[in-house]
Amino acid sequence: MSVRPLASWELALPVRTLFTDIDDTISSEGRIHAAAYTALWKAHDAGIRVVPVTGRPAGWCDHIARMWPVDGVIGENGGLIFRMVNGAMQRWFQYDDESRRGFRQKLETVRAAIFSEIPEAGIASDQQYREYDLAVDFCEDVSPLPREKVLRIQQIFEEHGATAKISSIHVNGWYGDFNKLSAARRYMSDILGLDPESEKDRLACAFSGDSPNDEPMFGFFRDTSVGVANLADFLDLVTDKPAWITRGRGGDGFAELVDHLTA
Repeated sequence: MSVRPLASWELALPVRTLFTDIDDTISSEGRIHAAAYTALWKAHDAGIRVVPVTGRPAGWCDHIARMWPVDGVIGENGGLIFRMVNGAMQRWFQYDDESRRGFRQKLETVRAAIFSEIPEAGIASDQQYREYDLAVDFCEDVSPLPREKVLRIQQIFEEHGATAKISSIHVNGWYGDFNKLSAARRYMSDILGLDPESEKDRLACAFSGDSPNDEPMFGFFRDTSVGVANLADFLDLVTDKPAWITRGRGGDGFAELVDHLTA
């Protein structure tokens, strides 16, 4: 499927829920600029529920759910959902505390294998706030690694039986059966009361992202999926491509999308 310019998208139905990645989708070069944050409020005020779907950790998700104009947040690539309901935080985890501790212990072996081979990689600065995964930094707080070393990090995770996904800044690896899409489907059914198998309900939702770990979401929301322009940097790694792409990169592209949805 070819990726078409966002401006040519004629919505079949109004989009009422926008699932969206954060890093390099809402943010630009590590910061959320005024245009993107204003777009979050614009969507909120227009009655569009925004649900970030991110690889970022539980600690960040607590803050995002409390402080941002969002309906809820899916974190650690689908392992958890945090949401404010009547002024109180609700937390859902795919696995219980004991299981998560076991996963983290297994990841210590993977960590050792990665850094014995690729010592110039880094551990993500937000690692201590994570419940499930090991996030290996390849360009956020370390000098950017070449593509072949990023792919090798992913391969090492997989050689140890873990799931691994490449974002725009990290390779995230985890144990357990979940991903961004499985949590988004649960959010649709259990929280929004939508049927994930209904084409009409899917058309009432959209997704925006920027990197290979967003591919399951691009594939599922096939007619309402949007890549911000910097996805072009990774398109050769993405089989299920989004239907649409913005002119702007990062947060500028996100603001462009919100403008389109609220026009």
